[in-house]
Amino acid sequence: MDKPTLYIGNKNYSSWSFRPWMALTAASVDFGEVVIPFDYPGGNPHIKAISPPGRVPVLQHGALKIWESLAIIEYVAELYPEAGLLPADRGARALARSVSMEMLSSFQALRGACPMNIRRPKGKIALPDGVEADISRIEIIWRDLLQKSGGPFLFGGFSGADAMFAPVVSRFDVYDLVSGSDTLAYMATMKAHAAWRKWEEAARAEPWILDDYEV
Repeated sequence: MDKPTLYIGNKNYSSWSFRPWMALTAASVDFGEVVIPFDYPGGNPHIKAISPPGRVPVLQHGALKIWESLAIIEYVAELYPEAGLLPADRGARALARSVSMEMLSSFQALRGACPMNIRRPKGKIALPDGVEADISRIEIIWRDLLQKSGGPFLFGGFSGADAMFAPVVSRFDVYDLVSGSDTLAYMATMKAHAAWRKWEEAARAEPWILDDYEV
């Protein structure tokens, strides 16, 4: 099987790239990695050369290009079913897809107010309307899934659904947004994962500073 290549943005800032990278790394997939940094005012022109929509992440596998975080995770889950990126049970798979799609399409208030910035010193900010509602909904999702599965991840073992929520875990932590014991326990589990630690170490070592993300 050809070795896929994952094109990503800055690890400190690119929440969309974080998701499939963590999923592929957690699944022990042998893949190449190319960072295309967000260091141009109008967007990095090199992204358009490899990405049909002009955005990252993009997974290239042979002649095939797949974009959007969830599509990449689903594709890799089919290539490597033994990795467990999708739950084995059909009902659980459907639920994992439901919460992953909700993460993909929702929570704009949280995204806008609290951009991902792993290097940011931990501390609260004033939250605009809608952020508290987003936080509450995400905590409900996590609590319900962890109660159903028994944890420590959303569906028992690590899955693509956990990868989809990885940037939210970072936001909750960096902006000090939550205090519930069950939420903090899940966040600690995610942050202790070897793939998370590897991404975080690389993010902290990056040289780029983007003012738009420095809230």
